[in-house]
Amino acid sequence: MRYTALRQRMAEEFGELRADTLARDHVLAGLGERTVNQALEAGWEPKRVWAVLCESFEVPGNRR
Repeated sequence: MRYTALRQRMAEEFGELRADTLARDHVLAGLGERTVNQALEAGWEPKRVWAVLCESFEVPGNRR
């Protein structure tokens, strides 16, 4: 998964404004106590970040 695909999926699932806020401000334990942006900057794969988001926010399997 590419970075742009991650951002698109986040916007589709959470809405553009909330997706931006989540990426910037929401610290997730599954990302090593990082935000989405921090995890990506630290070298995490976008696909892995998306998986953590889906698990953390209980995104249904058909939308993962």
